[in-house]
Amino acid sequence: MIFKESKNSNGVNEKFLKPYNPAQTEDRIYKLWEKSGFFNPDNLPGDKPFTIIMPPTNANGSLHAGHALVMTIEDIMIRYKRMRGHKTLWLPGLDHAGIETQAVYEKQLEKEGRSRFDMSREELYSEILNFTLNNSKNIKSQIKSMGASCDWSREKFTLDEDIVNLVYKNFKRLSEDGLLYRGSRIVSWCPKHRTAFSDLEILDEERVDPFYYLKYGPFTIATARPETKFGDKYVVMHPDDKRYEDYKHGQKIELEWINGPITATIIKDEAIDMEFGTGVMTITPWHDTADFEIAERHGLDKEQIIGEDGKLLPIAGEFTGMKIAEARQKIIEKLEGKGLVEKVDTNYKHVVRTCYKCGTVIEPQIKSQWFVRMKPLAEKALEKINTGEITYLPEHYKKITIHWLENIIDWNISRQIVWGIPIPAKICESCGEGMVDLDNSVKSCAKCGGSVRQDNDTFDTWFSSSQWPYATLQTLREKDFETFYPTDVMETAGEIIFFWVARMVMLGLHVTGELPFKTVYLHGLVLDAKGRKMSKSKGNVINPLDLTAKYGTDALRIALVIGNTPGTSLALAEDRIKGYKNFANKLWNIARYVLSQVDKFDKSDKLNKELKEEFDDLAKDVTNDMENFRFYIAAEKIYHYIWHRFADEILEESKKNPELPSTIHYLLENSLKLLHPFMPFITEEIWQELKHLETEFPSALGNSVSKSEPRTLLMIEPWPFDKAQSKPAKL
Repeated sequence: MIFKESKNSNGVNEKFLKPYNPAQTEDRIYKLWEKSGFFNPDNLPGDKPFTIIMPPTNANGSLHAGHALVMTIEDIMIRYKRMRGHKTLWLPGLDHAGIETQAVYEKQLEKEGRSRFDMSREELYSEILNFTLNNSKNIKSQIKSMGASCDWSREKFTLDEDIVNLVYKNFKRLSEDGLLYRGSRIVSWCPKHRTAFSDLEILDEERVDPFYYLKYGPFTIATARPETKFGDKYVVMHPDDKRYEDYKHGQKIELEWINGPITATIIKDEAIDMEFGTGVMTITPWHDTADFEIAERHGLDKEQIIGEDGKLLPIAGEFTGMKIAEARQKIIEKLEGKGLVEKVDTNYKHVVRTCYKCGTVIEPQIKSQWFVRMKPLAEKALEKINTGEITYLPEHYKKITIHWLENIIDWNISRQIVWGIPIPAKICESCGEGMVDLDNSVKSCAKCGGSVRQDNDTFDTWFSSSQWPYATLQTLREKDFETFYPTDVMETAGEIIFFWVARMVMLGLHVTGELPFKTVYLHGLVLDAKGRKMSKSKGNVINPLDLTAKYGTDALRIALVIGNTPGTSLALAEDRIKGYKNFANKLWNIARYVLSQVDKFDKSDKLNKELKEEFDDLAKDVTNDMENFRFYIAAEKIYHYIWHRFADEILEESKKNPELPSTIHYLLENSLKLLHPFMPFITEEIWQELKHLETEFPSALGNSVSKSEPRTLLMIEPWPFDKAQSKPAKL
């Protein structure tokens, strides 16, 4: 029995007669659920599994509004399917989060007046590990506070030894299958974090900058980045451009440049846009992707101008060691002094690529990195997606995914950071050859026989996370993979459709031969009350735990769901949550009234046919909505029925009609079942009092209570509508 306080004359707990208090309820109820063991599918009846792998939460901070939405939507699915008799597994996990976590920790170091560049790799790793482990305890507690009914006995961390070993195994498999290579290519480099990123981690930002027209011998070239031009010794034009038909490919010309006279070479290449600028340009192969590709086609030299710290190298002469912002105008002044500046357009609009973490301008660099060949993986994924083997909610994400997969480029999975999974490979000191080495057995280069060193890079965190659905299930209990894979639903944010979801599809197919999930449910952003994206700089970040402390978790959960269609952003106003706190109070008062009528219940009473059929029709509609992932509609229907139909009309009628007490008891207990996935704490609290009253008044409640099975927890009660028989289940 939950309550231990005294009862009134009807056997109703005195505590129940007071207003509902979430703070005194939620922790106690969650502990009751945990103790029951029903979060674990091994303890559930039935043999049809339903599986959701929780997107592993970054273990570097606190729960935010987006996390609250994830926990709510996924818990709704799990609680509903559990009540439908499925063997439900909701597997929780935490993510080491690679650069995300290291960036957070670097900010902490800055506040302490320290820098990661002054620390050994071992020191930095150890400090971030402790930081992450401490945060993990906090974030797990916060996930529980949202009512998440996940199986904590199966919890995984992306740095668990068995997960790491499986990631290593599949890294080697990609190599053996010809889908992995190490090569020197242009990568997107952040000078602040000093690591490469994949193209998905780059933000394009429109800016207005000066556009300089410079004299380069007999030509005029145009650039927004004069700081990259010190090493330019190739001038490129389209072979069909009639303006330059007198110049021949490979022709040498002498000219005056930034730091003195140079010899330039004419290159003809069809990549040049004849309509842009003057139709002629110099190239900087080390710092521009298009220039790099031209240099590769023609076997041209490549020279580094900007260091990995974003400062100019010795090739810049007097500007050596300067940051770009400092050097740019000084370079132009020097060119003006030489008469090499023809004109300046001060209103040049263009797109600048920036780091998604810090906003620093990306400085492309040539580096040797590990790449995954994505086209063969994408082709297999496209075949499955195009034949409808994955359902996307909302559906337009299917087209978005297909377009991205059809235009996919190779994936750079190397990161120059300390925090993460080390890449198990050796690098030849002589020729740069990379060799996968899981057991530290490689002692010399397989290509040239030279000495080797350990690769110091780590995996892109998305590389390990993209293996998460099968990695978690293959490293747990013996039959988990066989039982729960493929999973049923992948629910996550629409903004990581490419980062994570599409990559999970590709790697899952390649490694297991099966899709990792059947349905992709993508939610939108949680915005502030004014519809703005939350950010610390705007000061509009909503802490969900502040709201649950004020209004209760149930109120926040249902506020996050009603009106929130998949893929659509939700403006979350505090008044909205306050309104659902009032709904919780209304439900509490309904239950208080129904239970106050316990002495009027009579097992010989027949349920009111019209009211029962009306509710059963509601249960049928809600079930249909739940099966089709229309949680936002299902929740609203239940809300309106309980408040406006049940409370405002049926209860008022029952006060005049002595034949309705048993009917309103039926409506209450089944309304609790429909509402439970959305508002689990208050519904379970009321249910426990119903269970207590069955013990106190077994004869009175006999009409609406099954005698064959004792009451347990609401979370495992059968759903009110039996879909298979298309009629309400017997109670």
